[in-house]
Amino acid sequence: MPAPHAPSVRVRPVDGHDMPDLVRVDREAFPDDPMPYSVLRQFVDMFAENLLVAEDGDGRVCAYLLATPPNRGESWIFSLGVAPGMRRHGLARALMRASLENLRAEGAATVLLWVEPNNKPAATLYDSFGFVSDPRGPRRDHFGPGADRIRMTLRLRPPTTP
Repeated sequence: MPAPHAPSVRVRPVDGHDMPDLVRVDREAFPDDPMPYSVLRQFVDMFAENLLVAEDGDGRVCAYLLATPPNRGESWIFSLGVAPGMRRHGLARALMRASLENLRAEGAATVLLWVEPNNKPAATLYDSFGFVSDPRGPRRDHFGPGADRIRMTLRLRPPTTP
């Protein structure tokens, strides 16, 4: 389904000045389990090239995606958060597309992620990129009591050379 009234979006790597907006988006996207400021700060310091933000037409950060750099050809999508008022506008898709291109160029052969079993919009997005759910199904209590998750895996094609 195309994004309704897709705003003008710019995807770029995070920088230290984005911390207030990054914290705000994370808290809005995950009100029941936001990351502590200190953890987000460390991710910015360690993974700035793999932490992408999406800005709306006014330059306001409204979404982010954090991936890990490839390690032995494997990378993880650690978190993808979109401010509730900006959902269904193609921001997650734009971030995912840019991140997968970056990871492929960095040498990732496999990208993995965890998704909540009841998060159908996220699972549908990941399916559309070719991620495959673990056939064993949800892992019970994977992120703690009552926090089941499904592991999804995407095999990337090597980058094409001109």
